Amino acid sequence: MNPKLEVREVSYSYHSPEGETPALSHISFTVPAGEFLAIVGPSGCGKSTLLSLLCGLLKPEEGSVLMDGILVGEKHDGIGYMLQKDHLFEWRTISKNAALGLEIQKKLDRGSHHHLSEMLHSYGLGGFEAAHPSELSGGMRQRAALIRTLALKPDLLLLDEPFSALDYQTRLSVCDDISSIIRSTGKTAVLITHDLSEAISVADRIIILSHRPGRIKAILPIDFPQECASPLKRRNAPEFSVYFNQVWELLQGGGSSASL
Repeated sequence: MNPKLEVREVSYSYHSPEGETPALSHISFTVPAGEFLAIVGPSGCGKSTLLSLLCGLLKPEEGSVLMDGILVGEKHDGIGYMLQKDHLFEWRTISKNAALGLEIQKKLDRGSHHHLSEMLHSYGLGGFEAAHPSELSGGMRQRAALIRTLALKPDLLLLDEPFSALDYQTRLSVCDDISSIIRSTGKTAVLITHDLSEAISVADRIIILSHRPGRIKAILPIDFPQECASPLKRRNAPEFSVYFNQVWELLQGGGSSASL
């Protein structure tokens, strides 16, 4: 079975009058359909650059990125991108904010409007459709942003530190909510984060990148008992500290570039 996402020997550098700054070097990995992949690494290692390459905002200088066997850039449909901030518009209601992508793509018909209403109710925003963003908590705003992304029915979700703007307690709760929502939909997801605990609590595998230019140091499979399916339950499991120490040691320079 072909992977949902395939990254083949991708390299990228930023260019300025002062010279060239390599960001990523010879990155290769695959993501099967339905997997939740997390990417961690030191600050400045190219995590956000990699996410921009995965969605086609940037083109690799070397190598290629394929989704369902088609070069990203030639195929724009099917990729959803969730940013660090919710970017909801205060002058639009929550319902209209969630429908924005559908409006832009001229896909807001009776069927999609009904599906959007169902998601708002299912994901804890029922009764807040007519509210404005300032009337909602940070966690509720992030759920609205996720619904806006899911409304377009993407096959692949790219998450750029979507919980980093929240306070710690809200972050834990929203991470649990949103990762559970993503898993319940069966979507393929790629999360970049600087929070190791967050990565371990949600991912099926974690890619650890080196210092700039980012290279893959290791790919670590994450396996918890079935009863520890949610992020909050994972954090309380004995395996959690073992994985944390493994990822920490790899980030600090231990381990090899081979997959684990």
